[in-house]
Amino acid sequence: MLGARCLLRALRSCSSAPCPRHKPSAKLSVRDALGAQNTSGERVKVQGWIRSVRSQKEVLFLHINDGSSLESLQVVADSSFDSKELAFGSSVEVQGQLVKSPSKRQNVELKAEKIEVVGNCDAKAFPFKYKERHPLEYLRQYPHLRCRTNVLGSILRVRSEATAAIHSFFKDSGFVHIHTPIITSNDCEGAGELFRVEPSSKVKVPEENFFNVPAFLTVSGQLHLEVMSGAFTQVFTFGPTFRAENSQSRRHLAEFYMVEAEISFVESLQDLMQVMERLFKTATMLVLSNCPEDIELCHRFIAPGQKIRTYAKKQLFNWGVDLHTEHEKFLVKHCGNIPVFVVNYPLALKPFYMRDNEDGPQHTVAAVDLLVPGVGELFGGSLREERYHFLEQRLARSGLTEAYQWYLDLRRFGSVPHGGFGMGFERYLQCILGIDNIKDVIPFPRFTHSCLL
Repeated sequence: MLGARCLLRALRSCSSAPCPRHKPSAKLSVRDALGAQNTSGERVKVQGWIRSVRSQKEVLFLHINDGSSLESLQVVADSSFDSKELAFGSSVEVQGQLVKSPSKRQNVELKAEKIEVVGNCDAKAFPFKYKERHPLEYLRQYPHLRCRTNVLGSILRVRSEATAAIHSFFKDSGFVHIHTPIITSNDCEGAGELFRVEPSSKVKVPEENFFNVPAFLTVSGQLHLEVMSGAFTQVFTFGPTFRAENSQSRRHLAEFYMVEAEISFVESLQDLMQVMERLFKTATMLVLSNCPEDIELCHRFIAPGQKIRTYAKKQLFNWGVDLHTEHEKFLVKHCGNIPVFVVNYPLALKPFYMRDNEDGPQHTVAAVDLLVPGVGELFGGSLREERYHFLEQRLARSGLTEAYQWYLDLRRFGSVPHGGFGMGFERYLQCILGIDNIKDVIPFPRFTHSCLL
């Protein structure tokens, strides 16, 4: 086996690219081309899709986009390049000189010397039309094509930037990234809304589990993070989770992404809330800084269309009854439409792993939710019950002692006070973009009666 140093030397010395005889045109993304400082006629190559075509008597104008930015690059070509193949949606490769544009609408433009159509597009049959603003509901019918629209392009760039911002926050804060399993034998939430995992009928062995125990798609990585928090003081995971909820509402998906963290040696909800708040603020500031045009597009054309709902105040809250979406939104509105922390929920409403506050007749657990405008619950977290006998009693009352003996073992061998939280990533995107339907902030939405592609 090669040592690390030998491997690095091998990587530095090897190259599959032959030395060119002539200097080729520099390949640029549309974003890099638009931001280029040197516009003295440098020869470049840009690849992308045509967003618009305008033909004049002697000049042809194309706008090319490759998904790297909301703004497209204007290509100016001689009218001799005009062709029926140069249509809205066609993919092209353009080579030419990057020059300063005389127009005030853009700083640079590409003076074409060569235009090659890579893939034709039948504009008449294409479900999206040039200059037509299609509703998000219409776009959902075409999950294989909707990413080519401006609005989905903006949403997905923001999603990518938010993913990087969240990872950056945890890395800078000293967290260790853990890949928790997608297939699990645990039901973390205890809600029973699970997808069972079984082999296909061709390889299924009658009356026998593939894993020897029933297996399911994960609803949360929390319990696995708790295992890791016995060796690492700060851990997080970011991945898909699954809920078999029979709902087609604008709030629910069968597959969605969760950001989850677990922190050892935490003894107060306040400490946990500070991490939640810093994550929310830091990630959002980075996204707003790096995607201003994309954010503005969503706020200008999507958020204004949201319906503002109001709720009657009477009989909204009764102690011991769980909060629903309308309650959460009322609380946010009542507090001035700002994020609101709600703490210390009734013990009877929460799972076995939340720490008992031992607070008399109300009997609460150390749980916290962060509610935000337009969405309701965004974060949910708690201190975990680290005391062996308390946890043993809770599991016994629920009939879960045998299934969660390993979880009790964590309290027997070097247990520490700890806590954690989870944030629904799609709900976070809804919050910062003002998008009403959760199906519009994920590339391929899965929900009951719908699994397209």
